[in-house]
Amino acid sequence: MKLIVGLGNPGRAYFGTRHNVGFDVLEKLAERAGNPVRRARFQGEVAQVSLRGTPALLLWPLTWMNLSGSSVLAARDFYKVENPDILVVCDDFQLTKGTIRIRLKGSSGGQKGLADVTRRLGTQDIPRLRVGIGPVPANWSCPDFVLGKFTREEQPDIDLSLERSADAVEEWAAAGIEAAMNRYN
Repeated sequence: MKLIVGLGNPGRAYFGTRHNVGFDVLEKLAERAGNPVRRARFQGEVAQVSLRGTPALLLWPLTWMNLSGSSVLAARDFYKVENPDILVVCDDFQLTKGTIRIRLKGSSGGQKGLADVTRRLGTQDIPRLRVGIGPVPANWSCPDFVLGKFTREEQPDIDLSLERSADAVEEWAAAGIEAAMNRYN
């Protein structure tokens, strides 16, 4: 069983914001899997899917971005998922818009939701897929930028990035982290 976690903030006010691309990638994966039934569990929503024949659980933590770790920890422990079989999908304003980067482990790079996940799980050895939303324009604050919505001009690039990110998640689930890194980084 693989556990794919999309980071974001709950509620209509955050729908379509830069900070919610983790949720958006999970939406693409759920759509590809025929929109399975979601259940309220682990302080979030979960859906069981098959990704290229690999059983997986999609998790949308509804704890707010910066408190996502408690949801991930509860799901991991319930399903007894090993840390290498968890993939956290999140935004990264330090990566150019549309760029994706998959890694085996590492620091949070300032992403507070990812930082909470690694803190709660007790290790930075958690695979992650970062979706570039940056850079932050000179006249914007970071919080305003990440909580803002994509412009009409940005949307085609982001839509392509979300599709590519979903492809990378499927590659990770079916062929492993090395294959996904080689193909999508």
